[in-house]
Amino acid sequence: MLDPMVSLAFSVYSGKGVYSALLGSGVSRSSGIPTGWEITQELAKKLATLSDAATEDTLDWYRTVFKQEPDYSVLLEQIAKMTGDRHFTLRPYFEPTPEELEEGKKVPTAAHKEIADLVLKGYIHVIVATNFDRLMEQALGAVGVTPNVVANADQVKGMVPLVHSRCTIIKVHGDYTDIRIKNTLGELAAYEKEMNRILDQVFDEYGLIVCGWSADWDEALRAAIERCPNRRFTTYWSAYSGVSGKAEAICVQRAAQIIRGMGADAFFGQFKEKIEAMEAWTSPATPSPSKWPWHRSRNTYPRNASDPGSMTCS
Repeated sequence: MLDPMVSLAFSVYSGKGVYSALLGSGVSRSSGIPTGWEITQELAKKLATLSDAATEDTLDWYRTVFKQEPDYSVLLEQIAKMTGDRHFTLRPYFEPTPEELEEGKKVPTAAHKEIADLVLKGYIHVIVATNFDRLMEQALGAVGVTPNVVANADQVKGMVPLVHSRCTIIKVHGDYTDIRIKNTLGELAAYEKEMNRILDQVFDEYGLIVCGWSADWDEALRAAIERCPNRRFTTYWSAYSGVSGKAEAICVQRAAQIIRGMGADAFFGQFKEKIEAMEAWTSPATPSPSKWPWHRSRNTYPRNASDPGSMTCS
């Protein structure tokens, strides 16, 4: 069978701007930003300390006291009752200290940088992210791209249409600087109609490259993908050790091509290498697409074969 990474590179290279990226917390993991489970462990430890519990196994202490398994959503609601409280509880996990910056932590990863290069070259225009951090925005800024960021329903109303945007980042759960971030199971169960509208458009009109997302907790995001009526383009799903549970169900429904055995940095690194190999490729008989005169824009073509440099809109 053809390596799905090869198929992905062919599809993205041939259809510039046709594919969107869906990025989960796994894309930011190598930067030192903790996962939801790591935050859960840290919060349980803090809770045990404040409760004067003399124990090294704080997770076992939590199970004994609360009669349930530690859960990110439940624990966060126990500690921080309102959205504003949760905002200040979580902000330090995403915002680097001067010491962390010196150590190279909580800064854009290799994956963020590779994605930014793909955006710069026009291969990707739309990014859907579940992360609260701003690493993707920082990576894009480093290559001179200022994305249009949509992090709540109000911003959807005033956003530049996708077709007119060089890059749009849709942060479905919000931004860590905004107290309206979505954390609990109740908050993740449904999106506002404006956010659903833009997600419906993306999942209907664009191909999908998924990386670093388990699909387990994000009920509203799963629903948006599952209700998509069409599959015009392929879904490619990168998962280090394969997919299971909710992710597997989505892959089956969308007939996704699964790319196994790579973390986010390796996946986007190899993906970009294959794109670059295709860019460098030239045929003795046929110029590469980048040298065709009508390749300057999707909507421009030569007026006639004898005048290839004369352009007009279709």
